[in-house]
Amino acid sequence: MQLRPQALQVLLIADPAAKAEAARALLQAARAGELSIDPDAALGTDEAALPGRPPRPRLVAADQVPRRSPFTLAGRAALLHAIAHIEFNAINLALDAVWRFAGMPPEFYRDWLQVAGEEALHFTLLREHLQSLGHDYGDFDAHDGLWRMTDSTKHDIVARMALVPRTLEARGLDATPPIQAKLAKAGDMRAVEILDVILRDEIGHVAIGNRWYRWLCERDGLDPVAIYPELLARHSAPRLKGPYNLGARRDAGFTDDEIAYLTQAHP
Repeated sequence: MQLRPQALQVLLIADPAAKAEAARALLQAARAGELSIDPDAALGTDEAALPGRPPRPRLVAADQVPRRSPFTLAGRAALLHAIAHIEFNAINLALDAVWRFAGMPPEFYRDWLQVAGEEALHFTLLREHLQSLGHDYGDFDAHDGLWRMTDSTKHDIVARMALVPRTLEARGLDATPPIQAKLAKAGDMRAVEILDVILRDEIGHVAIGNRWYRWLCERDGLDPVAIYPELLARHSAPRLKGPYNLGARRDAGFTDDEIAYLTQAHP
């Protein structure tokens, strides 16, 4: 069984629970040595069918997603729903990297399958906790920023590595500790525990993005620090803004030069 076509089939699954289960099963199969990798296979699909996703949540502009206080039950559920939506989309973006980009080393595909499997676990944990609060995934409106950037970079693997894991996902490294503090103050220690797992794993995911971004820049003769602002502008990436979780970003492989750029150009 070939890994990359299987990743595409999982990406096409619309049901969130089935997709998460399939992504975790695919990772287990790879770890058991049941999947082979053909890096040079050129795969194709109907782009309009990507990604497979359920009819709900309703997708709206980011500024139309209401902000609610985590100190009410409904507000806490809305916050956890927003994080679950990010994790569901993160499954999709990792699977997309596996099937879409040919000609990379086998480790690239294994890395992104690992990301997909871990994001599937995160989504499952968040959904279970959301259900314990009397809600479910799809109950609240959400936005589609993460997938839109995935789609924008589908013809440029350097931009994909620069702007999805190490830009959009890296924002989660900055945002998670303040969210945990609010949830702890609201008394939801289970949510805090789940976010501990997510933060630990996301450091690794951003590190994978950094690793392959630098590998690609070296392959293509690009300066990873100099080209980054150009990629931000070319793909209209969301504006970077501190404060940054510098410890987590260093653990994820951001260099001193990259951190200096963030803190000076986008304080």
